[in-house]
Amino acid sequence: MKTFNLALAPERLWQAINPWTFYQQGSQIGFVNIDLGSTPAPETEQTILDEVGSYGRQIGRIGDVLEVLLKHVPLENLSQEEQDALVVLKGQLAEIRQIKERQGRKQSQDRSENR
Repeated sequence: MKTFNLALAPERLWQAINPWTFYQQGSQIGFVNIDLGSTPAPETEQTILDEVGSYGRQIGRIGDVLEVLLKHVPLENLSQEEQDALVVLKGQLAEIRQIKERQGRKQSQDRSENR
């Protein structure tokens, strides 16, 4: 009787886990995939992230400025679609503010417990 062999994976299944080689390839650092996207100046992107702030921080500051502008710009002549877009944005900004406040309280509680 003939034997039937079915291989669903190679006999030796392994992967080298070396963060330095991941970094050199630019594909992965640890378990987090970082893709800066397609940019003509990746060094500039990385410098901005290192020296100015993460994308989240940059977007957060833009959101803060938008809230200030929305308080001072007349909005009565906007179409319903434009008003709806602003309602969604304001809702998201409020959610972000709540998360930051909640995280801030949690972080200050964690610091006081560790003393």
